[in-house]
Amino acid sequence: MRSLFVVFFLILAGCSSSPEQTQQPQTKPDTTVKPVKVVKIVKVTKPNTDDPNAGRYSLKDDRAPTVIPNFSKVKLITPHYEAYSRGGNKDYTLRGKRYHIIKNPKGYTETGFASWYGEKFHGHKTANGEVYNMFAMTAAHKTLPLPSFVRVTNTLNHKSVIVRVNDRGPFHDGRIIDLSMAAASKLGVIRYGTAPVKIEVLTIPKPSTSAEIKKAPIPIQYFIQLAAVNTQQKADQMQKEVKKRYSTSVDIEKIANQAVFRIRLGPFLDHKDADLLLAQIKNKHYPQAFMITEKR
Repeated sequence: MRSLFVVFFLILAGCSSSPEQTQQPQTKPDTTVKPVKVVKIVKVTKPNTDDPNAGRYSLKDDRAPTVIPNFSKVKLITPHYEAYSRGGNKDYTLRGKRYHIIKNPKGYTETGFASWYGEKFHGHKTANGEVYNMFAMTAAHKTLPLPSFVRVTNTLNHKSVIVRVNDRGPFHDGRIIDLSMAAASKLGVIRYGTAPVKIEVLTIPKPSTSAEIKKAPIPIQYFIQLAAVNTQQKADQMQKEVKKRYSTSVDIEKIANQAVFRIRLGPFLDHKDADLLLAQIKNKHYPQAFMITEKR
């Protein structure tokens, strides 16, 4: 965080005297203001690093919460298709080591030790811009694309859970995955801090039909807005024209309490697909088109 520190010191000096004899004249207060001393502005900038953990946490050491919740009530997650995040998926350097993001993780497996992380990171942003919740079934991995769904099996007790990888780490030799406190509890890792595990990436195909897209449990979807008109008739006519040009769904959104009808293509589950089509549309028929991101 950049901080600007400006310190102004204003020194006001004054003196007065109260004579013992009333016939002596009383000295008036000195109202002279001395020159203001201005301290030079100092700019504090972030260190030149792409460390995904730099400057995000206030606690020196990680820890568990004072009151341990009942993790048996934490809901398990079901893997589903989800587009990779715009943030957190570039190669990066940490402590002099270069990490390369896996481009095609289908069928990826790995064995090593799992650790877990808690309050030090709780409530702070993860590498892909989400907020870390130690009570959710998530995890961190050094090179898997974000997000990824991974089955983690404790090879000591054979317990297994599915986690959603949305962060980077752990950056310790021999450790391959950092589990949320909830996931670590279900695997029996909390008591010992670390445990030997096997991880398996679960790849889910992208929904291909409109019905599948609507049912997909995805928190974000994308639209390409082509235009906004003031009557339903104009919107319907434009919808017909657009359907002839593009082989995708055409959505009409009516703005509540207004005579505004938005003609949009979509929804899209992957922003890359929307970006590619948007570039084509702007070059050909609708130069004013733009993308809209909506939460579901």
